[in-house]
Amino acid sequence: MQPETTDLEAMKQRGWHDQHILVVNAADERLDFIEREFIRRIGERLYGGARHG
Repeated sequence: MQPETTDLEAMKQRGWHDQHILVVNAADERLDFIEREFIRRIGERLYGGARHG
């Protein structure tokens, strides 16, 4: 039996369309520098600083 793979992009898209939940990687190269910085700042404000380790 093969495990089912999840299409994460489709799942994120459905989350946005259905519930207005945005899941985005702050390093997503589809975003420009200003957009990535904006996402990073929102994440840090809501959830605290990034963990490294």
